[in-house]
Amino acid sequence: MAEHQRKSGFVAIIGRPNVGKSTLLNRLVGQKIAIMSDKPQTTRTRIRGILTREEGQVVFLDTPGMHQPRHQLGQYMMEIAENSIREVDLVMCVTDASFAGAQKDEYVLDKIKEARVPSVLVLNKVDRVADKSQLLRLIDEYRAAYPFVDIIPISAKTGEQVDVLTKVIYEHLSEGPMYYPEDIVTDHPERFIIAELIREKVLLLTREEIPHSVAVVIEQLETRDDRDVLYINALIYTERDSQKAILIGKNGDLLKKVGMLARHDIESIFGSKVFLELWIKVKKDWRNREHLLRSFGYEQE
Repeated sequence: MAEHQRKSGFVAIIGRPNVGKSTLLNRLVGQKIAIMSDKPQTTRTRIRGILTREEGQVVFLDTPGMHQPRHQLGQYMMEIAENSIREVDLVMCVTDASFAGAQKDEYVLDKIKEARVPSVLVLNKVDRVADKSQLLRLIDEYRAAYPFVDIIPISAKTGEQVDVLTKVIYEHLSEGPMYYPEDIVTDHPERFIIAELIREKVLLLTREEIPHSVAVVIEQLETRDDRDVLYINALIYTERDSQKAILIGKNGDLLKKVGMLARHDIESIFGSKVFLELWIKVKKDWRNREHLLRSFGYEQE
């Protein structure tokens, strides 16, 4: 395909927490660039994923789950999501079609209506839907509520219909330039990716208030000349001393497990041995302190 005929554009992935947006992003670009967990509000900032094919290049923006914020971090997350809708060529509205009471999400619909951007409805987790008439009912509800350019049932987990979704995305983009080199799948720096991988393991191994109270900052990242080893020193911040004790665990067992799992993923992605040191610090109520949010990287781009 000639260069001038290739399409390009920016596509926002939006929806409520836990509908599978990050899983879908990873599936679309063909590798893991966004962390995943079963905890709400896993994604806190905008994650860019880049898909380059013969048809052209799509820059996906995975956004935090839309919710009513209860602290400044939540407000930041909602601003990221809402701004992303207004800045793109196409919106993918992802919803979870798998539970019996699934119905159209008025809150997310209102945000799309305000932005007036062409939108595709993505009904995710169809691999869990036994009664397919449930999908037809949901499609009818959304069609009556908003003029989506297309409605695609998929499973981001299994890959079902994701190829159809990809084709639809390219159909609704215009001819344009390539924004990134063809071998790039994300433009986030190494420090960001590593910090997110560490936070993912905390999400995996903890529950209740701990996952939401954690931030990770990479203090040191270097490859030393004498060895092919990536040296990483990371700080895990939490809000209370009691949370710090839980994160450390008995005899340091939980923190050791976080480090072991994170190191495995980092080595897989970066292709080198990793020496990882983790430390835990308490910053009380950091989610409501603007200067700490900025220092942890939670600021508008």
